[in-house]
Amino acid sequence: MHHKVTIEPFRIKVVEQIKMTTDEERINFIKNAHYNPFLLTAEEVIIDLLTDSGTSAMSAEQWAGIMRGDESYAGARSWIRMRDAILDMTGYKYVLPTHQGRAAEHLLYGNIGGPGKVFISNTHFDTTRANIEYSGATAIDIAIEEAHQPEVYHPFKGDMDLIKLRNEIEKNGAENIGAVILTVTNNSGGGQPVSMQNAKDISLICKEYGVLFILDSCRIAENAYFIKDREEAYKDKSYKEIAREMFGLADGTVMSAKKDAIVNMGGFLALNDEKLFNSCRTVLIITEGYSTYGGLSGRDMEAIAIGLKEVFEPDYLHYRITSTTYLGDKLFELGVPTIRPIGGHAVYVDAKAFYPHIPVEQFPGQALAIELYKLGGIRACEIGSVMFGKTAEDGSLIPSNMELVRMAIPRRVYTQSHIDYVVEVFAELRKNKEAVKGYKIVEEPPFLRHFTAHFEPVS
Repeated sequence: MHHKVTIEPFRIKVVEQIKMTTDEERINFIKNAHYNPFLLTAEEVIIDLLTDSGTSAMSAEQWAGIMRGDESYAGARSWIRMRDAILDMTGYKYVLPTHQGRAAEHLLYGNIGGPGKVFISNTHFDTTRANIEYSGATAIDIAIEEAHQPEVYHPFKGDMDLIKLRNEIEKNGAENIGAVILTVTNNSGGGQPVSMQNAKDISLICKEYGVLFILDSCRIAENAYFIKDREEAYKDKSYKEIAREMFGLADGTVMSAKKDAIVNMGGFLALNDEKLFNSCRTVLIITEGYSTYGGLSGRDMEAIAIGLKEVFEPDYLHYRITSTTYLGDKLFELGVPTIRPIGGHAVYVDAKAFYPHIPVEQFPGQALAIELYKLGGIRACEIGSVMFGKTAEDGSLIPSNMELVRMAIPRRVYTQSHIDYVVEVFAELRKNKEAVKGYKIVEEPPFLRHFTAHFEPVS
């Protein structure tokens, strides 16, 4: 029998209290947080969709593993289990554990980057771009055209533009390309999947020019789900087989385990090149910890080993993708403009289309994130000109391609009624949206400003 309702394929064993705040309290809280949801405290939030990174719920098996965590400084049993799970999943030769994805990014891109180097991606995420630019290198995004058209349907909107890839390599010179980075799923582009065909084509181009090909694989299981569902040749393959094939096309991977390893902390760098591995390992030991723990406790490594297995379970992946789509479809029915089709881990609302009267200089995405919080206590993340906008020499804003608000859904945390509540808040938000005003930045740091910037409403 085919059921209309996707039930959560788990029972709830431990609960965490949510503090129910009032409208008045929230207006005060967001003002004190300088109109930046990142600066709210967790207790001030009812439904937290800021990120799906490290915010997921671990399973009973993972908690049992945590009790078994071996905290030996070197060569811990838990490290061996984590390493073996990664080798089994990726097929690469060398693994370095790190405390999270951006530590792995820092090790790798700090090593192969530097002034004059160019990195090419379908879309660099914020921390990836920051690590690359921090090294003095340049980050270029070349997603396919459809990726910038929120309402256009394409089964693999995360794909990289192959013509542009060839052009960029030719233009900059193969020897100056630090790496080609394929992010699966493409987070900034709407959590959209990348096809296996696209990965194969990129792999061939990289081999032809002798360029390093890196997979940013933090949502590889979700990407595998879409490949099995949408790419005919893969309909009979298991999710893990699909992931393994994709890893096999690249030279290495960076993974934040805080996403598809369903843990609260951890990441890794896995490579085939021994020389590059040794050079990254030296920096790891100086900055993070010994090479068999890399800034992680044994219990974290134990949880990662188990999570990497659980994430490929068909019941889990079906629930994961279907429940995200549920939110997207409900908003679509309400007439809320979103990136279509709905991605794997998040629903992206097109704030530019939702608030057409707010100019990009006044950050419609930030305005929407603030309204969501004031009205419903929902914390979401602006992915637009606050996160990706640049400042021109005359001080004016060079806006981002899109002005989005991402609602990232933590794994195994919220039930359908929580999501129905989010839909209700949007129904309410639609009522007097013309009255909503934009925001201006009054204080910002040089890198990753969206985390700490202060805003004020435009009078």
